[in-house]
Amino acid sequence: MTDKGDVAEKRADEARVVVEDGAGRRPFMRGIMVHSLMARGVDFEEALETAEEVRRRVGDRGTVERSELGKLIQEILGEKSVGEHQPPLPPLPGRIMVTREGRSGLPFSKGTLSQSLLAAAIDPNDAFEVAEQIQQSLLLRGARSVERRDLRDMSFDSLLERFGQQTAERYLIWRRHQEPEKPIILLLGGTTGCGKTSLALEAAQRLGISRVASTDSIRQILRITLTKEVIPALHSSSFEVNLNQLQIGDEDPVIAGFHAQASVVSVGIRAMIDRAIEENTSLILDGVSLVPGLLDIDAYKDVAHVIFLVVARLDEDAFRSHFISREERSKRRGADRYVQHLDAILKIQEEFLELSDRFDVPIVDNVTLEGSVLLVIRHVIESLRRQGELPLSPPS
Repeated sequence: MTDKGDVAEKRADEARVVVEDGAGRRPFMRGIMVHSLMARGVDFEEALETAEEVRRRVGDRGTVERSELGKLIQEILGEKSVGEHQPPLPPLPGRIMVTREGRSGLPFSKGTLSQSLLAAAIDPNDAFEVAEQIQQSLLLRGARSVERRDLRDMSFDSLLERFGQQTAERYLIWRRHQEPEKPIILLLGGTTGCGKTSLALEAAQRLGISRVASTDSIRQILRITLTKEVIPALHSSSFEVNLNQLQIGDEDPVIAGFHAQASVVSVGIRAMIDRAIEENTSLILDGVSLVPGLLDIDAYKDVAHVIFLVVARLDEDAFRSHFISREERSKRRGADRYVQHLDAILKIQEEFLELSDRFDVPIVDNVTLEGSVLLVIRHVIESLRRQGELPLSPPS
């Protein structure tokens, strides 16, 4: 049995080794060395054996230069550990810091970079591969830091080489809006069940927009303050509004109820947009109450980039299958209501499509989530290009 005093003495002995370079001093840690080696292509077992051997050779010297650690690693591993066709292992790097005009910033993150690359409307797997390629390039150069502008240039060049000018430009345009003078407000309207909320969440994740909301939340808040007797249209779903207290004339009751509800909720929508603009915070808002022609988008052109899209499922069979599937998965939520009212829901979708055509609002046919989110991102970037009249040249 090991004595506690022996363990403490062993830990204290190991703690005597300190790695020193221009950035400062830090204790030698085998776990960190294993991680660094694995990040450069060495398998776990070989990385662990190498770290143990480096620790043994360093012994109790107290202080060791980082460059010497790199030479020791090369001596122990040689070229065979990183593959026959790989270049020799470079000196062990520390963290790569992303700087701005010489000022220290955050550590480089492959995950963060791949996230930002999604704004080019590329597949997440492709974004990760590009970020990994850039990371490997920095590691092979032995980089300790990289200017944010240079990192953007590298990203642009990689996208240009792999996907072409249009994709690279989308990335560039989005990067220029990361510190906007005006916030981006993305509105996704559409009938119940068209997939607009899933699309909003996915687009927000890829564009790095943290504020996402639904008009359903606005309607719920209004319900608390405005009773059913005062505004009956608020207290039902968009496709089953009680019209007993409404004067609808010859209008289709389903469409009349839909417009009655949207008209009331639009007050809250404008308040939410105004708040986002006041805080200069980008926002993605989705909902049935986002109806083309109901909001004066032009009123915001000087203070925000407002982008309005309508989401639809144009294949009625796919729409029906979607609701049946939802019913099977969510019986406790009363999802059978959607199947029973499918004709009304489709009628509201037709109204959305007609109004989209009348007010020149682009339509996204939500066949697959992946395809639709890429299309939404492209609409966003193209809208920013038109509104800002941004040059299409690569960064200098």
